[in-house]
Amino acid sequence: MSWLIVGTVPEEDFPLVHGPVEIHSQSLRVQEREVKIARGTPALAAFTAMAAREMGLSPPHVMLVGDTGDGQGSRALYAHLVEMVDKLEVEGFTFHYLLPDIYWHNQVLWAIQEKLPSAMLVADAGFMYVAKMSGFAADYDLFTPDIGEMCFLADETAPHPFYTRGFLLEDESKVEEYISRAYSEQNAARHLLVKGAKDYIVRDDVILGTVSEPSVAAMEAIGGTGDSLTGIVTARLMAGEDIPAACHKSALTNRHLGVLGRPTPAYSIGHLLPCLAGAMQEAG
Repeated sequence: MSWLIVGTVPEEDFPLVHGPVEIHSQSLRVQEREVKIARGTPALAAFTAMAAREMGLSPPHVMLVGDTGDGQGSRALYAHLVEMVDKLEVEGFTFHYLLPDIYWHNQVLWAIQEKLPSAMLVADAGFMYVAKMSGFAADYDLFTPDIGEMCFLADETAPHPFYTRGFLLEDESKVEEYISRAYSEQNAARHLLVKGAKDYIVRDDVILGTVSEPSVAAMEAIGGTGDSLTGIVTARLMAGEDIPAACHKSALTNRHLGVLGRPTPAYSIGHLLPCLAGAMQEAG
């Protein structure tokens, strides 16, 4: 499948770019612009591209813009995407770090539903937050929250993970309760891949499976392991895999990255990219 990854980079002067992904050492290149593969959307896109390469697929396209928190870049990207939707030839989207903006989220979602009604929709990070805030979470095919974000999805009143109410603690023993609560409030996508000490694969409030091994403690200290996981899932969806199967294999792959890479807490997720091919082989 052809795919578009949408997100931001934390650089004020990074222009809006749209094109196929290239990987050069520890950098991601799009339209002659390079950004370090450290974490965030560049890491997600890099892992998608590398996994896609291993499966014999063309690289994903990305739409990126610089945004250091004031939202100016995000709003420019939202507007550009709305204008571009009827020109896109993609079968799926992965939305990532964008400043949550309900108005622009809705414009993007409605444009896609009108012009590309069969497109698969995956959301993580800021775009997952605004998808929930907008009341349209159930229109998405997959969310990939960590435990803190799962608490946010379970809280029907919270406008952002920072404001999740105190009784919804980051308690992994209560993940199943939080999953059910999110679905009861229509704050979850049709599928969830909940990332944590144990990864949960969920469809329509039914837990289809979990993955907890192999477990490498150092991975918990590395920023971007959630980005790599969402990137690997994206590649498997590009290959046409069923969502639950893609989630299960991706969770295993992400864990084998830690086994093969033997990381220390000083690593960035980009240091593990060369281990991806072996990790995919181990996951099957």
